[in-house]
Amino acid sequence: MKAAIAGASGYTGETLLRLLAAHPHVQLTTVTSRSLAGQPVEKTHPAMRGRIGNLCFSPSQPEKLAVDSNIDLVFLALPHGAAATFASPLVEAGKKIIDLSADFRLGSPELYADYYGQEHPHPELLQCASYVIPEIAPSGWEKSAIVACPGCYPTSILMPLVPLLENKLLDGRNIVINSLSGISGAGKKADLFYSFAERQESVVAYGLPRHRHLSEIEEQLSAAAGTSVVVQFAPHLVPMKAGIATTITVPGGESSLECLYRVWEKNYGNSPFVTILPSGTFPDTAHVKGTNRIEISALHDRRTGNFVITSAIDNLIKGAAGQAVQIMNLMCGFPETAGLI
Repeated sequence: MKAAIAGASGYTGETLLRLLAAHPHVQLTTVTSRSLAGQPVEKTHPAMRGRIGNLCFSPSQPEKLAVDSNIDLVFLALPHGAAATFASPLVEAGKKIIDLSADFRLGSPELYADYYGQEHPHPELLQCASYVIPEIAPSGWEKSAIVACPGCYPTSILMPLVPLLENKLLDGRNIVINSLSGISGAGKKADLFYSFAERQESVVAYGLPRHRHLSEIEEQLSAAAGTSVVVQFAPHLVPMKAGIATTITVPGGESSLECLYRVWEKNYGNSPFVTILPSGTFPDTAHVKGTNRIEISALHDRRTGNFVITSAIDNLIKGAAGQAVQIMNLMCGFPETAGLI
């Protein structure tokens, strides 16, 4: 597979670059960046020295990528808005696209405009896009021209909840979600708020009450439940580079803890990147750091009648670049675990 990365200067692009450079079935032929065009990749990403050859950043010109015979698949690691504009000529040229931005995560252009503050640049492309978490996506997505790689927060939330809603173990009401993310989730930017001196010894909520990922979370949970699902979502920044720990509180209703675990085992028992922990054992970001794995567990609080569900992922890998590689593996018929741990 001859692959290109559009926008490899940020944390996600850099992680994707590292994974693809070591992938046994991929030849990375093109890496683009508006700000780094012409520079050797290993100069700006010294960790890639000796692993990337003489590859240099190319200008971000989608029309040129569209006619390049050395590209079969393009990863878009671009800001929202830019990704959809970039995708348009690529789709016309028949290139496969895996988008790590938000541009194809929502099925509704109105919802996109509401949460992202701008009209969708190419709403007509939504018809040929699929939202894919590989472990829970409906079959047939592999033929899509565009695959939307989910956000990091939604991955940590949807993977535990979607099978439970689909199997009617939860009714979707009164769900409260608290997530804690490493600073890399905000992207690579020169902003005092995200500097080490400001974030060290600090935990702070942000994006309340309508973080952008809330739109994606509620749309997918509603699809799984077959009815409108509204959740309370509170994201937090914590002083670590990468990782997401999520705690979900949901009324237990008539379901038992054993039923939850039975559904998880049925859905994820053969999934190489899902670890189901015993009740009372809690996921830890330190245990998934650097991997494409998610850990999940649940307990029943008899005092309140609630289930408390917890999960942990590496936001840059299972929450972004690693999941994108997992998607590529399945699209192209490679082993699902190729190039991943």
